[in-house]
Amino acid sequence: MSVDDRTPVLVGVGAAAQRLDDPTEAKEAVGLMADALVAAADDAGAGGLLDRLDQVRVTQGTWGYADPARWVADAVGANQARSYLADVGILQTAVMGDAAAFIASGAADVVAVVGGEAKFRGLRASITGVEAPDTDQGGTEPDDFVTPHGMIISQAEIDTGLVMATHHYAMIENARRFADGQTIDEHRDEVAGLWARFAQVAAANPDAWFQDGLDAAAIATPENGNRMLAWPYTKWHNSQWNVDQAAALIFCSADTARALGISSDRWVFPWAAAESNHMVPVTERPELHRSPGFAHAGRAVSDHVNLAPGEADHVDLYSCFPIAVRTQARELGLDLNRDLTVTGGMTWAGGPLNNYVIQAAVKLAQVLRGDPGSTGLLTSISGMITKQGASVWCSEPPAQPFANLDVTDAVASELQPKPYRTGDSEQAEVVSYTVIWGREGPERAVVIGEFPDGARTLLGSAVPAVMAAAVAGEFCGRFVVAGTDGSFTPAD
Repeated sequence: MSVDDRTPVLVGVGAAAQRLDDPTEAKEAVGLMADALVAAADDAGAGGLLDRLDQVRVTQGTWGYADPARWVADAVGANQARSYLADVGILQTAVMGDAAAFIASGAADVVAVVGGEAKFRGLRASITGVEAPDTDQGGTEPDDFVTPHGMIISQAEIDTGLVMATHHYAMIENARRFADGQTIDEHRDEVAGLWARFAQVAAANPDAWFQDGLDAAAIATPENGNRMLAWPYTKWHNSQWNVDQAAALIFCSADTARALGISSDRWVFPWAAAESNHMVPVTERPELHRSPGFAHAGRAVSDHVNLAPGEADHVDLYSCFPIAVRTQARELGLDLNRDLTVTGGMTWAGGPLNNYVIQAAVKLAQVLRGDPGSTGLLTSISGMITKQGASVWCSEPPAQPFANLDVTDAVASELQPKPYRTGDSEQAEVVSYTVIWGREGPERAVVIGEFPDGARTLLGSAVPAVMAAAVAGEFCGRFVVAGTDGSFTPAD
């Protein structure tokens, strides 16, 4: 099949990592990003590729660089490239999809997408008491800076102290257990079994941060350092972001790839990408265990490429927590028993903030090259399954031009938020809940309640007997009495 000159092609992928106990010997995040970009250019096997960069796109991390893309571009000699920074809250699907769309439209010929973290370096600096500062770029600004609209979490959630991702995802997980009619033991075993399968994939991935391959019992049992964080999640259910990892992707037009002599066996084609940016806080979602955004995104890419998500040969679902994978599988029509990751996921392969999807894209491209003609599905999440993205890739050219699709309006028409209010000695049904743990034990139970008029509320209790009851038996579907101070007491 002939390939149109403007067809976007992923021609180079690269990853970089370090694990040094002495933080003074470790590179900071921008250094790792530059290493990954050089590795991606080497992977493409084309001299002069970096000299042709029109834009370097970086996804925001936990670091505070003002213009990291400029630092990275200058470090690799791409001084002519425009710098771009995508703030936290911008889907990584969007960053990659827009890069491909720029190339397809003729607005650019060569674009790099880069991201990385050096939080292990920072952790070691804290532990050893040694300073390991990041580069201060002063008052520089990127040529292009993209920020999200709206807030990932609501003011009511912030006021209640429900601010950690672990808390929100635990709430969604418990709602799913109740909707599925599972017992607490059945649910615990299913979730731990899923994560153990991810751990086995990571054990065979040389780029994974943790390759121990923990079994289900070790994941589910809160002992040996695997402390409970937010019930039912232990440490080993959570994304691990204290990693020093970076990744880079280089896209170009098919015409440029030919002109640079890049072998066609390096080419991986983005077929389609779709995203939803409709934002509804967890507390206000009509069904916490559902995600219409993924159903719409999956349908959009499926319709464009004539390939159902479940028909993709290789899959990597965004895996910050087990419920993220379980929700996506349900909405996309994927069997939970099939392979759902090529890396091992964010707990085991590593979850650098706002960069995991780029890491996964590196691995997926390698897998697709090794399995000619196969297709891959790659997803992304922003927030608490707040925004959703999906993309389809293949080592063969698409039968139709690349499409960068936005399903936000369709999702917004379906997903209408519930109203929120406080209560005054009123009964509310528990929609979901969690118990938040500190290092010394359980500290607070938090419930999302729904009043008879359909309004939602957030309530908390630090009463030991209430917290014990919440983890001993199913609390969803029970009734509580909402106090004016935001506390609750069981009504039954």
